[in-house]
Amino acid sequence: MSRMAQWGNDLYTGDRSIDFVGKSKTWYIASAVIMAVAALGFVVQGLNLSLEFTGGSEFRVVTQGAPASYEDDATSAVREVAGGSASANVTTIGGDTIRVQTEELDGDESREVARELASTFGVAQSEVSSNFIGPSWGASVSQQALRALVVFLVITTALMALYYRNWKMAVASMVALAHDMLITVGIYTWTGFEVSPATLIGFLTVLGYSLYDTVVVFDHVKENTRAAFQNKRSTFAHAANLAVNQTLVRSINTTVIAVLPIVAVLIIGFAKLGPGTLLDLSLALFIGMTVGAFSSVFIATPLLVDLRRKDADVVALDKAAGKHHKASAVRERVPARVSAGAGAAAGSAAGGADDGSAVTEAPSRATSTTEGTSPSSSEESGEGQTVTGRKVHKYAQSGPRNQPKKTARNRRGKG
Repeated sequence: MSRMAQWGNDLYTGDRSIDFVGKSKTWYIASAVIMAVAALGFVVQGLNLSLEFTGGSEFRVVTQGAPASYEDDATSAVREVAGGSASANVTTIGGDTIRVQTEELDGDESREVARELASTFGVAQSEVSSNFIGPSWGASVSQQALRALVVFLVITTALMALYYRNWKMAVASMVALAHDMLITVGIYTWTGFEVSPATLIGFLTVLGYSLYDTVVVFDHVKENTRAAFQNKRSTFAHAANLAVNQTLVRSINTTVIAVLPIVAVLIIGFAKLGPGTLLDLSLALFIGMTVGAFSSVFIATPLLVDLRRKDADVVALDKAAGKHHKASAVRERVPARVSAGAGAAAGSAAGGADDGSAVTEAPSRATSTTEGTSPSSSEESGEGQTVTGRKVHKYAQSGPRNQPKKTARNRRGKG
């Protein structure tokens, strides 16, 4: 068996355990710091919204190969028409297409910018396409996404509360979801990654994955705590922590398998394809899945234990489990004391033999002294003595007496 398999088996059986629940304050502090930094990104940087949300004009120039100075060349071409204060977001798509996004331009300005771009990069004007995107479309997409998010959260919370028959499990899972979303979006603010409609789709997908991972862990928590309530041998925290350990290897494997193809898409997107829907979607999934795996293990279950710590049934279970552990400890100590006493007696007897006197002779001498008989008297009478000096009858020394055999009835009287 490999080390990884043995490690996972030990975690599942409880032979080895990582104290996720006991160190909950450490995880809370670490997550609080990360979330604070993520929230600060909204104030310092803000989200880099795509053209679909802000509105503006977009130009695409098809070339034989983008020059090294394509960003400066494209920005200069835009400023020649729109003014020196005009800004442009210039990127490449697939290595041969240059995408230029600007603020909203009227029809004449768009045609002038297209001609200037064609002249700058030395291509025919037919190789330059222009498109205007109004901010109303992005606003509509945002409203629909927020509406879908609210409906998703309400339905999910209700279903989890009904399934687990405990609303605190639903609250813990929703806190883990909020944790994942805040950190994921915060990373976008600090890195300057563009937020497009495809990114919103990725965010919503992350919610589903994070919730799925949390539900798997909570199912094991439900099974373990149900058994604990029945046998009264384990505390609620210990049963929940065992559930996290049992699903840890599964969470690692699932996350790695899910992230590997996304990493491949990211590498191809950054190296070959450039900005686009596929890259925006995969980037959101990569960040969200990684954060979601963390929250399902380090946040959701420890928070559930803290929320239920003062429940009456949990308090009663913890008291019963404590009594069981104390009784088990007492039962373990008693045999140890008995065996230690037996060992001491055997050791003292062995010490007497080492001193050169037979074990059975010391009592005989004492007996002969007190009774006024010689040691040989007991031997003549056929009686032996035990280690403690008590007399043993001669018949008892040799074991049970052999019974005489009877002659068969048909042979009786025959010589």
